[in-house]
Amino acid sequence: MDLKPTKPLSGFIELTPVQQRCFDECARRMQNVLRGAGFAHLDLPAIERAEVLTDKDNWDEIETQMFLFQKGDTKMGLRYDGTVGLSRYVAGHMNDLVFPVRAYQFARNYRGERPQRGRYREFYQMDLDVLGVNSLSTNYDAEIVATLSRVYESVAEFIGPTFVRVGNRKFWNAMFDMLNLTDAQRRSAFVLIDKKDKLKDFEEGLEEEIGADAAREICRVFADGYRAFAGRSEQLDAAIDELDNFMELLSAMGIKNAKIDLAIMRGHAYYTGVVFEFFLENYPELGAIGGGGRYEDLASKFSKTKIIGVGAAVGFSRLMVALLEDNRIDLSSFERPIDVAVLCMGGAQVVYAMSVLGALRDAGVTSVAYLDADKKFKNQIEYADKINAKFSIIIGESELQNNTVAVKNMVSGEQSEMTVADAVKMLKVA
Repeated sequence: MDLKPTKPLSGFIELTPVQQRCFDECARRMQNVLRGAGFAHLDLPAIERAEVLTDKDNWDEIETQMFLFQKGDTKMGLRYDGTVGLSRYVAGHMNDLVFPVRAYQFARNYRGERPQRGRYREFYQMDLDVLGVNSLSTNYDAEIVATLSRVYESVAEFIGPTFVRVGNRKFWNAMFDMLNLTDAQRRSAFVLIDKKDKLKDFEEGLEEEIGADAAREICRVFADGYRAFAGRSEQLDAAIDELDNFMELLSAMGIKNAKIDLAIMRGHAYYTGVVFEFFLENYPELGAIGGGGRYEDLASKFSKTKIIGVGAAVGFSRLMVALLEDNRIDLSSFERPIDVAVLCMGGAQVVYAMSVLGALRDAGVTSVAYLDADKKFKNQIEYADKINAKFSIIIGESELQNNTVAVKNMVSGEQSEMTVADAVKMLKVA
């Protein structure tokens, strides 16, 4: 019989147990920060109706981007991010929610695009959003950034420090109005500004798209700073004040790693105000590890009620897998997840060994039992060593007769006999 492949499909992630423990611990810490900030966890369906995921009817155009399928007459697909599901959820639960709503998701998402390093077909993403009806103070924009900054701080032990760059779509819209750019010129300028650091000659590219005079003014933003445009228009003044107030709020919330960078645009067209991206100080070459911004009409395709929000997404799998694959995370603290291995030297001791195991687990001591009691001691102690157990409890005939256990320190090799109660007490604090 031919053996089947053991490698996962391209674009799907599998980690070793020690890597997975680090992955899970980082996810736990980050979610704890969100829960501590009052964000409710939403666990939304992974499968949505195709009409929810896309407005396009021609599947040939979108099947390379999404996993779509059909059951009976129902066309459906796997979610590709958290925003669409959240939009549908909020529109469908308007009467069940208290606004402003704080919600976060930590879920697998799926994209059908060609996989490559850092881009997967199945990946975990963490989304956090604050949503309001008809209006939402820009103060929440600052809170989202401050909260996300603390989310990253919770795992700085593993990923190192981060920094955030803040842009503002409202500023650029005001600039484009002042420069009388057409819709086509605006779109071209957005794209070029977003790619500014990757272009050989940014100003030349702008000149080709919007003309020399307008290009010169946009380049002045980066040379002289956004405040140099104060007094040019009411819209620009409002955007400048918003940026200044935003940075003042971040400072008041203890966030010191933020700077204005008006080249930050974010790719999505629905952003309308503040936008931001986070980066790793030690590994800036990885690019943005998370970001987001303000959007003015989240659920327009589902409800006539105007839902305004500010949100962010963390590319959790992209971040963690990149660091793990390159051995940039010290995994030593995850190599000994087992406190105790219970070793049973014969079939007559199995019942007693199981009672010891139960006492350990009742006390919260992470413990496993080697229950192939007919195996030699050499095999059993090697097993305890291979799973990196910190201690072994050895139960033979004498331990059964004396109602004791032998406790062996797997690091130092020291071994002593004691009662089960004393062993549990010692191992609980070891």
